[in-house]
Amino acid sequence: MTKSLKDILYKVTVNAVYGSTEIMLSGISFDSRKIEKNFLYVAQKGVQVDGHDFINDAIKRGASAIVCEKIPDQKTAEVTYIEVENSQSALAVMAANYFDNPSKKLQLVGVTGTNGKTTVASLLYELFKKAGYKAGLLSTVKVMIGESEYPATHTTPDSVKINEFLDQMVQEGVEYCFMEVSSHGIHQKRTEGLFFAGGIFTNLSHDHLDYHKTFAEYRDVKKSFFDSLSKSAFGLTNIDDKNGNIMLQNTRARKKTYALKTLADYKAKIIEKQLSGTLISIDGTEVWIKLIGQFNVYNMLAIVAAADLLGMDKFMMLTAVSELDSVSGRFEYFISDTRVTAIVDYAHTPDALKNVLETINDIRTGNEKLITVVGCGGDRDKTKRPKMAHIASQLSDQVVFTSDNPRTEDPQSILDDMEKGVSAENYKKIVTIVDRKQAIKTACKFSQGGDIVLIAGKGHETYQEINGKRIHFDDMEEVTQCFKQLSK
Repeated sequence: MTKSLKDILYKVTVNAVYGSTEIMLSGISFDSRKIEKNFLYVAQKGVQVDGHDFINDAIKRGASAIVCEKIPDQKTAEVTYIEVENSQSALAVMAANYFDNPSKKLQLVGVTGTNGKTTVASLLYELFKKAGYKAGLLSTVKVMIGESEYPATHTTPDSVKINEFLDQMVQEGVEYCFMEVSSHGIHQKRTEGLFFAGGIFTNLSHDHLDYHKTFAEYRDVKKSFFDSLSKSAFGLTNIDDKNGNIMLQNTRARKKTYALKTLADYKAKIIEKQLSGTLISIDGTEVWIKLIGQFNVYNMLAIVAAADLLGMDKFMMLTAVSELDSVSGRFEYFISDTRVTAIVDYAHTPDALKNVLETINDIRTGNEKLITVVGCGGDRDKTKRPKMAHIASQLSDQVVFTSDNPRTEDPQSILDDMEKGVSAENYKKIVTIVDRKQAIKTACKFSQGGDIVLIAGKGHETYQEINGKRIHFDDMEEVTQCFKQLSK
């Protein structure tokens, strides 16, 4: 695909131009290592490296145009240089232009919030597929274009990749695409230049404060996504969350609300809870769903509301909703031969862990033990470590603290941080085992018939990050293997 630099720069705020904008370009990248002949290289200031340091490298590899925030003193004669205010914003707009603005050619819905993004986006994709539409998905777990699956590398991919995926969806006849929109993605301008048919807010709680520094900044970044929606879009918010109304304060989109406890446009009520599912009433109609927990009822209500706002037939929608299964690594469970219920969940924030543990405690009889295996990631927000440890030890009968993704941190120091959150009366409940495999084995050995073992934190992830390396590790594989050995 080739396009003129002039067309790629449409709607980009340009400070200065050196050279011709009539040149034809055959690709666009912000990674100098991926530059080829007649590519456009976009120099961005990243968290760890500055793309401006690699301009000459990009030119050597064949870049014929450079977009940057500061034009170098030494310029190459045959190369066009464009100076912009913000390279991240410019990249997002240029990527959309390069691929002919694919987000305008389908119905793109963004889902943001601390918890529930993956479940809401993934199940909307499944719902529309069941209803006979060709759908797409951009999520933490995977990227789906119709029935074809692609690996996901980030919750919100970079703007070039987003537009490349959306363009592929358009080529393949996808009508609806559901996309997780992370706070990092919004802050780094990856979603600029996209046209959203709607935005969904799930909830807001403690997360990513290593990146955003304050909760107010984290909240305001999420809000800016709704601020950018057009008046033809819908903004759907959970108003039971104290930040729900804030999200829609300045949006031009049609404001719609959902809730379990408050008056809202879309309302649900829990009638019956079991480990196999939940009976709920949505706007007066009873529906059995396979998902469990109040947090999942919120997720399901968001899905129903969004499908209604997108014009899906209500009877078709509610029928399909009752057939939706849990998303990979989100409250996935099995019952072992030894009659122990093993649950794997992605809960990696204090609020998510609390939701999962309260859901289990709500359903169980109290005669069985609840054993929780949990850790916290390295090189990330340290303030949530004692909070998660406190919640786990408070709401479980026994807890095994272990490694999550330690990354470049000493796993033992992460566990030491966690232990600071355990109150004196709960200290006897905890065991610390650095090796995650051994921790899961120990939890399984602690259990007896009827007990519940929760493995929290990694969910769908099939790896551990240790000292810059990704090592294969799958919680569901490990816990399944443990119980197979115990039942022999």
